[in-house]
Amino acid sequence: MITVSGLTKKYGERTVVDDVSFTLEPGTVTGFLGPNGAGKTTTMRMITGLVPATSGSALVDGRPYASLPNPGAVVGTLLDASAVHPGRSGRAHLRLLADTIGVAPHRVDQVLEQVGLTSAARRRVGGYSLGMRQRLGIAGALLADPQVLMFDEPANGLDPEGIRWMRDLLRGHAARGGTVLLSSHLLGEVEHTVDRLLVIGAGRIVADGAVAQLLGSDGAAVRAVDPAGLARSLEAAGFHVQHGDDGELVVSGTDPAQVGAVAAAGGHALIDLRPVERGLEDLFFQLTTAS
Repeated sequence: MITVSGLTKKYGERTVVDDVSFTLEPGTVTGFLGPNGAGKTTTMRMITGLVPATSGSALVDGRPYASLPNPGAVVGTLLDASAVHPGRSGRAHLRLLADTIGVAPHRVDQVLEQVGLTSAARRRVGGYSLGMRQRLGIAGALLADPQVLMFDEPANGLDPEGIRWMRDLLRGHAARGGTVLLSSHLLGEVEHTVDRLLVIGAGRIVADGAVAQLLGSDGAAVRAVDPAGLARSLEAAGFHVQHGDDGELVVSGTDPAQVGAVAAAGGHALIDLRPVERGLEDLFFQLTTAS
């Protein structure tokens, strides 16, 4: 578990992270979202001790990251996929990491296979594509099979197959009781990967909650055999109705249950009835623009 309390970072008079607090529980994938410069990467670097905090604390299993006996065995990180010597092979890079955190050498070949880099293991990293470097970074994070995974923009350079693979990897880790913190600018991918969202804007947390809770319902969409008749009934009941494509009615400020009740009272036969949810992109811009 990771507990962040009042974490703040200032550079001179400029505050880049401002009193950030949250807790990451086992068994969850948390998406960390925010525009460029909002403080995502700085927060993750403070959690892992790469950037000293001006004030506040970040604890991993109740201890600062730097105080863990073997931090790499507890938290697997991918914060900068380019931070690899370009002259080393992928296998050599992972062997050095394995020696550093006390992992058996055979584990290197296991993670190379897991991330799909076995055939490129002997090639120099300088010749890797961005997507291959991302996979190598993920392999390094997985070496010790840590409880916590912390990835900063891991989908950069991955093709659709690679993004789907990464989604399955992170969901599987959480299903086994692991903790995942994932920052990404690919909003659609995050929406299908995470259980919970942390949204940061101008250095402050502006939203924190389950995906379904934050997206919520933005009304109901309904199709009826007689759409005009249903629209009249809904408007008579005080609802605002918009006419969409193919006879669909969008009823704002309500939920499907209320629309269904009006339809039943008026004897209207329904073809379709469902909630209209905000997209993650709409929520993101609403929150970060306001901040």
